[in-house]
Amino acid sequence: METANATRIQTSILNGVEKRALVWLAQRQPHWVTSDLLTYIGVFGAFLCGLGFALSSIDIHFLWLSSAGLVINWYGDSLDGTLARVRKTQRPKYGFFIDHTIDAITITMMCVGAGLSPLLRLDVALLVLVAYLILSVYTYVCTIVTSQMRLTYGKLGPTEFRLIVIVTNTLFIYTPWHQLSYTIGGAAFSLFDLIALAIVSILAILWLTQWLKDRRTLSRLDPLRKHISQRVEHPNKNKQLRRQA
Repeated sequence: METANATRIQTSILNGVEKRALVWLAQRQPHWVTSDLLTYIGVFGAFLCGLGFALSSIDIHFLWLSSAGLVINWYGDSLDGTLARVRKTQRPKYGFFIDHTIDAITITMMCVGAGLSPLLRLDVALLVLVAYLILSVYTYVCTIVTSQMRLTYGKLGPTEFRLIVIVTNTLFIYTPWHQLSYTIGGAAFSLFDLIALAIVSILAILWLTQWLKDRRTLSRLDPLRKHISQRVEHPNKNKQLRRQA
């Protein structure tokens, strides 16, 4: 199975620092902490993030709960695989299955929560969800086809996006920027809606750039072959034709 030997591609800004921090944390985990437990801690963090978003429509300061949920989600989601590698208890097929099926659930909880908050319009939040899922599907397909698992696009990865959301939450609480509104095509968009749409546009450009690059590479590796059909005549038919002649 290609996922077992897939090369992990990480080019994000914080990759070097994050790797050292994760290894340090993994080496200090109690023996009863397992990769599965960390995965479920990550899910709990995503739930808190979505809940904090939704409750911020009642009190804006619940965005701090959302930010705390993102930190917990990073801890569980990023550390589960590192713990397995440090302890040499990798289960590539099982880990690939668990991580990436659960990822779809966690990102859905966070984006729907954001759409129920005053931070983003629901349609904008769902557009962010669609962009993330498209990149996720592309990543999984490339893992199988090319044996390369791309965890980052450009210099941005999940950790950088979590930090962007935490900074955005903080700005929304303590600045008057959330009061800014812009009308486009008869619909009102906040400054943060426009920032989210800009992020979606960046993700779309990154996807298209990588898709064109991978398409050229795979086209060379798997060229079009012309199959020439050869007619095979039945020997009894040839004999019959000769007798008639």
